[in-house]
Amino acid sequence: MRARRNLLTAGAAVAIAAVLAAGSPYLFASDAPAEEGADPAEVAIGERLFLETRFAQFFFANAGGNPNATPAIGDPVMDATVTTGSPFPGPFAGASMNCRACHLVDEHSGTAGAGNRTYADFARRSPVPAREDGRTVTPRNSPPLVNAAQPRPGLLLHFDGEFPTIEDLVRETLLGRNFGWLPSERAQAIAHIARVIRGDDGQGALALQFGGAYSIVLKATHPAIPREFRLPKAFRINAASASDGALVDVIARLVAAYVRSLTFARDEAGLFSGSPYDAFLRNNGLPRAPRAGESDLEYSRRLRSRLETLHRPAWVGEGDGSFRLHAQPFAFGPTELEGLLIFLREPKAVPLDRAALLNGAIGNCVACHAAPNFTDFGFHNTGAAQSEYDAIHGPGAFGTLVVPDLDTRNAAPEVWLPASAGLPGGRGPFLSVPVLDRPGLTDLGLWNVLANPALRSTTQQTTIRRLLCREDHGCQPPLLLERALARFKTPGLRDLGHSGPYLHTGRSDTIEQVLELYQEFSVLARAGRMRNPAPELSGMALRGVDLAPVAAFLRALNEDYE
Repeated sequence: MRARRNLLTAGAAVAIAAVLAAGSPYLFASDAPAEEGADPAEVAIGERLFLETRFAQFFFANAGGNPNATPAIGDPVMDATVTTGSPFPGPFAGASMNCRACHLVDEHSGTAGAGNRTYADFARRSPVPAREDGRTVTPRNSPPLVNAAQPRPGLLLHFDGEFPTIEDLVRETLLGRNFGWLPSERAQAIAHIARVIRGDDGQGALALQFGGAYSIVLKATHPAIPREFRLPKAFRINAASASDGALVDVIARLVAAYVRSLTFARDEAGLFSGSPYDAFLRNNGLPRAPRAGESDLEYSRRLRSRLETLHRPAWVGEGDGSFRLHAQPFAFGPTELEGLLIFLREPKAVPLDRAALLNGAIGNCVACHAAPNFTDFGFHNTGAAQSEYDAIHGPGAFGTLVVPDLDTRNAAPEVWLPASAGLPGGRGPFLSVPVLDRPGLTDLGLWNVLANPALRSTTQQTTIRRLLCREDHGCQPPLLLERALARFKTPGLRDLGHSGPYLHTGRSDTIEQVLELYQEFSVLARAGRMRNPAPELSGMALRGVDLAPVAAFLRALNEDYE
């Protein structure tokens, strides 16, 4: 996927200038050639909407009702890109919030100490516009979007599975707190976004870059629209006659099309191809994907068997590729292979015996991060929430945290559940950032979504129950709610070098720190000192000497994503 930010082909720029000089209300000539290899029109327009800064509440409050205004001031939250250290200048300073501010790509490629992103940011928790509720950051770290929308049965998005479709995620983000809108302002937000679409005059930078005024581009019938921006009929809408809600829905569908296009490199056969790990499999004739009907876990076990009997491996080095965007050699050698084998190795039995614990080198990582996607798309508690809470409130505090049962929670949903379209007054104590002066605030992840009466997607709830029932014979919601506590979505592991800091808390700056957390909580889980532990942790046996090779393998999953 190309990053097309602020880029125009020479031909398109000439066409724009010519049409403007002629006084036409349209910006492109109909016979202008489409750029070779251009994205489908719905992806291109989705990218434009992803970059749009006028949908935010700050623009609404400062534009005087003019959708084409340039407010005298920009939202202060856009002045800087927050990092784990000193901030960088904000790429959208002087404007209002957009999707790209938290899902960056190449905006800081030339910034010292920064670099490219896989549609993630650099913050532990992303800043949000200041409003009366006092919130200044999102409750979680921004996850990368590349590969996030890979098709699979029972799609669940966000760290807690709150959204069953990309369209739902986009819509609620545009209308929600990340864009500065309070829950009580939902109708106002819908009306404002529709006003921007209808009133856009086609003279802004994005309009000049992506086909003209929104009303013209979305209707997609005027012959002056070039092929690369002419939407298929399924995405077209007449802004003049459509309802406000319908306009917001089509925006969500277009941005969703863009997000679906964000994938890591694949070859002509559709196999992952961009990392040293992928080159190692290719050089050694190893299987690179599951067979028909084979699960990712079964494939990973087959790969492990092949690796264990691999003689004279063909290593990956300079002749196989190079990195431009990572400060590391393009390599896969003995250390990376050792780490891969630890990563793939599973326990022979659980609980582990003394010999297994002493010998270590059992990552059991494959239980949740099976190749080739390196995620099971499930939800697990690896200790991140407990680690953060106990670091603030003292060892063991998370274990004594009072959490209501299902009946208590749903008898007073506004007290316990987070705000959503169906529950605008939700206080969300368990979708919060822990702070020292307010014990009881934390993030319980999937607990907030399972059997939440304000989230009415039957498919979503069925998928969650199916995932939880895999591990427990009791499948009734009251019991499953206990199993859902502090579970978060399994992230993919490709190109981790472009998505730190890590975990939903953003507390780990390095891969090694994440591995140390898993090492610590595997011990706590076996000792019965972890609340609702992921069963997979008890099958993990990592010694200190095992961490470096596993980290080396994980860095061999990096690639030059642009």
